[in-house]
Amino acid sequence: MGSNRVVIVTGAAAGIGRATARRFAQEGARIAAWDVSEAGSHALSAELREAGGDPVFSRVDVTDATAVEGAVASVVERWGRIDVLVNNAGITRDHQLVKWKDGQKLAEMSERDFDAVVAVNLKGVFLCTRAVAPHMIAGGGGVILNASSVVGHYGNFGQTNYAATKAGVINMTRTWARELGRYKIRVNAVAPGFIATEMVQKMPEKILASMVEHSPLGRMGRPEDIAEAYYWLASDAAGFVHGTVLSVDGGLVIGT
Repeated sequence: MGSNRVVIVTGAAAGIGRATARRFAQEGARIAAWDVSEAGSHALSAELREAGGDPVFSRVDVTDATAVEGAVASVVERWGRIDVLVNNAGITRDHQLVKWKDGQKLAEMSERDFDAVVAVNLKGVFLCTRAVAPHMIAGGGGVILNASSVVGHYGNFGQTNYAATKAGVINMTRTWARELGRYKIRVNAVAPGFIATEMVQKMPEKILASMVEHSPLGRMGRPEDIAEAYYWLASDAAGFVHGTVLSVDGGLVIGT
């Protein structure tokens, strides 16, 4: 992929998003790094410049259509186009649907937690893509990359909300591939396995050990493993890859 591509990365402040922004920066990309939190934004911008990119950080809430539209307009005003959108922003609010013990309900997944995850992980992907697509169409093409997950394929205990959104992302990806391919816009998703991000590492040690146990490669993934997948999918080397879901999970085997 040539240098000076204009790349938007949502959820860019940490984890997979940060690694992805850094990977594109290494090839001289102009990066619009978006995150709902400004914490660490100066350090991130410095890191991306040091890697070779031209970054601009913006505080963007992907669940806010007006904010998303405004941020997209700012990118186009600054650089004239958008070549790649990486819909990486995501959150978890894990809980069992119903927690039951000794004949009574102890707890349940709240409607608030369900709605929060759907808003970021599903609606946010929709809003960002809807805002970017017209500019890509007008510019003659582009690449849209969406963050799904292995749990979008298999489900996961305690993740009704998260798993549902990641399955939804898969089918939005396939739908947009059908709709946008005619405009030379390639749309793909990446389904990471268990990746050693800040969010995942907050899980109990017992759960983390189980994740490693279920991976044939015997380790958790690194954010850079996913960043490389995004970078390849955005490159001309993947020019005929469209409407697919690329699992990057170390051969994870669920439930065995």
